[in-house]
Amino acid sequence: MGYNDPETQGIAARWRAEFPVTQKLIYLNHAAVAPLPRRAAEAMQRQAEDACLHGSLHYPEWMAACDGVREATARMVNAEAGEIALVKNTSEGIATVALGFPWKAGDRIVAFHEEFPANYYIWKKLEETKGVRVEWLSCFDGLEKVEAAARGARFLAISFVQYLSGFRADLEAIGAICRREGVFFFVDAIQGLGAFPFDVRAMQVDAFAADGHKWLLGPEGAGVLYIAKEWQDRIEPVEFGWTNVAGWADYASRDMTLRKDAGRYEPGTLNVIGSFGLRASMELLLEVGIPAVSKAIVAVTDRLAEGARAKGYEVLGERKPETAAGIVCLRKPGVDARVTHAHLRDRRMFGAPRQGWLRLSPHFYVSLEDADRVVEALP
Repeated sequence: MGYNDPETQGIAARWRAEFPVTQKLIYLNHAAVAPLPRRAAEAMQRQAEDACLHGSLHYPEWMAACDGVREATARMVNAEAGEIALVKNTSEGIATVALGFPWKAGDRIVAFHEEFPANYYIWKKLEETKGVRVEWLSCFDGLEKVEAAARGARFLAISFVQYLSGFRADLEAIGAICRREGVFFFVDAIQGLGAFPFDVRAMQVDAFAADGHKWLLGPEGAGVLYIAKEWQDRIEPVEFGWTNVAGWADYASRDMTLRKDAGRYEPGTLNVIGSFGLRASMELLLEVGIPAVSKAIVAVTDRLAEGARAKGYEVLGERKPETAAGIVCLRKPGVDARVTHAHLRDRRMFGAPRQGWLRLSPHFYVSLEDADRVVEALP
């Protein structure tokens, strides 16, 4: 799929110099923690050196980096910068929405069995604390079943891409269902944002959260939270500190009026050095272009899946153009996936063992030739 497209064939070579990890490894673990691009590492090094030599003398530049993350996120997802808050991680973003939402006893949530724990535990917790009920579906259920579950529900939460199977949800169709049924639509975007087009307007997403350290190619501990402007007065900040308020820069003020944008969900000092790195990584992805990134990712993951099948490996799930993503899980009958993982790691090919499977998750700079070498190395 897309192998003979000149753009797909050339993209890895054009951008390879941005990724020094390619000198050491064939890196196939972006669904866990991505290596930093050169420009992100250098941006963080410059900020650390600035803080070392000048303290906070250049603090306005630090705040400009945080603004830059909001602006880059807004460009990537077709939002406004005022709809983006900076968070520590996806879990914090999910919890901000889940705990601040105006629940009523008896409300029903639609959620999915296959979710990563961050998008699973919180809904179970709400059943205990808020008197809501969760209706659990499978992410592989058809849209008809999703629509039936959404009728009368208050909230639906799903991942853009499932962390194990790599199944990419049809967010535009699910968003349309939620809008028709008056259901709040929340997306855990961490396994797809930066790898595939994501448009909050077209998909009618009310809120999403994503950490920067996977497909966005940023550092750990620097994430983003989107809450649509029309929801910001209804979702209460659950952590309250000095920067939630409109007059946060006036330390003598005791006025607790909230900020007029998503900054109301930021309760204190931000991860400045992480913002320098994340801004640089996101600007790199925007420069490459998300459509080109996604084409390259699907081409290389298809190559891995097809090659593994040809060697007798089972591949988790059915890969279709509309649902394939950057994750391929495979296993050989009778062989522990951890053994296969160690075999590849010893050959400087780095994936991850997950729940009995070997999970491979290459980004756009991993070439088709890299994929062929991995397939050849599979025992």
